[in-house]
Amino acid sequence: MNLRTPLHGLPRLALVATLAGLAACRTVGPDYAVPEGSAFNRPAANSAFIDTGNAQVAASAELPARWWSLYQDPVLDGLVEHALRDNLELKAADAHLRRAAAMYEQALDAGGFDYEAEAGVSRAQLSAESFLLEHELPPINLADGKFAVSYQFDLFGKLKRGAEAAHADEQSVAAARDIARISVVAEVADNYLEICHANHELHVATHSLQLQQRGREVTQRLIAAGRGTAPELARANAQVAMLEAALPPLQAKRQAAAYSLAALLGQTPGQLPAGVGDCSHAPALQQPLPIGDGRALLARRPDVRQAERRLAAATARIGVATAELYPDIRLGASVGAAGLLADFGEPLTQQWSFGPLISWTLPSSGTRSRIRATEAGADAALAEFDQTVLQALRETQTALDRYAQDLRRLQSLQVAQQQATLAAEQNRRLYQGGRTPYLSSLDADRSLATADATLADAQAQVSRDQIHLFLALGGGWDAPAAAAAAAVPAAAR
Repeated sequence: MNLRTPLHGLPRLALVATLAGLAACRTVGPDYAVPEGSAFNRPAANSAFIDTGNAQVAASAELPARWWSLYQDPVLDGLVEHALRDNLELKAADAHLRRAAAMYEQALDAGGFDYEAEAGVSRAQLSAESFLLEHELPPINLADGKFAVSYQFDLFGKLKRGAEAAHADEQSVAAARDIARISVVAEVADNYLEICHANHELHVATHSLQLQQRGREVTQRLIAAGRGTAPELARANAQVAMLEAALPPLQAKRQAAAYSLAALLGQTPGQLPAGVGDCSHAPALQQPLPIGDGRALLARRPDVRQAERRLAAATARIGVATAELYPDIRLGASVGAAGLLADFGEPLTQQWSFGPLISWTLPSSGTRSRIRATEAGADAALAEFDQTVLQALRETQTALDRYAQDLRRLQSLQVAQQQATLAAEQNRRLYQGGRTPYLSSLDADRSLATADATLADAQAQVSRDQIHLFLALGGGWDAPAAAAAAAVPAAAR
C-alpha cells in the first residue's frame, strides 16, 4: 500500500501530531547483551586453571603480545615476521576483512538522504488516437528533467539493526583473521622447532650408528683373532641395521617440516631462508610459560570473540525481521520540467512535488515466520558461543595437563639417559680391561642409544606441547585488539 500526500494539504495540527508520533517510535527487536546465564559469565570459567603441579608455568603472568619472543631466537622472530607479511592464507583473510568493512559502510549509508537527477531529450511521434484525434500528429521534440531528494526515516530501527548486524559481522571476520594469524604463527614455530629437533635426532641416531659400527668392527677383529663368535657378529649386524632404519623416517620428518614452513612463508618447497634447515638445537623457553587465568583466556581467544560477535549479529537480525511488521516512511521533494523542447523551462512545463511517502507491505504469516527463524538463529548462536567457551577452556586445560605430564616424563628420561651413559662408559672400560665380555658392552651401548633417541623424542614432544599450549591460550600477540573486543561482552555482565 503506497500513500503519497502533498505536505501543504495537511493541517498544521495534524502535521505536528504526526511528527510527535514518529518521534515516539522505538527501535524494535532485543538490545544485545551476553545472557547472564551464558557459560562466558560463569565464575568457574573466569577463575584460575586447575593446578597441574607444573613449575614451568606462571599462572599469575599474562601472555605477552609477541609470545614467540620468549624463545629469544632471532631466526624464529624473522620467520614469523616473514609469514605475517607473505602468507597467502593471511592475505585472503585480510581481503575478507576489507570486504566485510565495505559491507558495514554500505549498511551505515542506508537510509537518510537520497538524491536523484534525471534529464532527457527525445524526438517523438505521439499517437493521435490516444488523444481521440483523427489526423496524424507531426513529430515533436520533447525534453524532461528532474532533481529529487528524499529522506528515509528509520522509525522502527530496521536500518539501525542492519548496521549493528553488519558491524558485528565485520568484527567476526576480524576475529577469523586473528584465528588465521595465530594459527600461522604457531605452525611456523612448530615447523621450525620440528626441523631443529629432527636434525638433533638425526645427529643422535647417526652417533649411535657410528658407535655400533665401531663395535661391529671390534667383533669382526675378535672373530679373526679367534676370540669372537658368529652369533655376536650377527647381533652386531642386526643392531647396525636397526639404527640405519631409524634414519629415513627422521629425514622425512625434517623435509616435511621444511616444505610446510616454506608454504607458510609463501614460498615453493625448498625455498627457506639461509640457515633454517641447518638448525640442530631447538630454542627453549628461558622462563616459566605465562598462562594467566580463565578470564584473560576468554578475552584473548579469537574464536570466542568470533562466536560472541556472531551472537550479536544474530540478535540484531531479529530487529531487522521485526521491523518488517511496520511501514517505511520517506519525506521527499522534487523539482523539474517536462514538455516541448522549445518551451522547456517555461512555467507551463514546470513541475514539483513535496510530501511524505508511506510504503507498507501488510504483515503476513511469512513475515512472522522470518521473525521466528531469526530468533531460532540467535538461540543457535548462543549455544555455539557457549560451546566455544567450554571448548576453549577444555583445550587449554588439556594442553596444560599434557605439558605437565610430558615434562615429568622428560625429567625421568634425562635421569635414565645419564645413568645409561654412565653404564656404557663403565662397561666399555671393563671390556677394554678384559674383565667383561664384549656382549655386556654391546648391551650397554644399545641401551644408551635407545635412551638418547627416546630423550631426543621427548624433548621434541615438550616443544610441541609448548606451541600447542600457546595456541590454546589464544596466542596473545594482539593483546590491545583482544582487550578492545572483550569490552563488548564484559559490559553486559
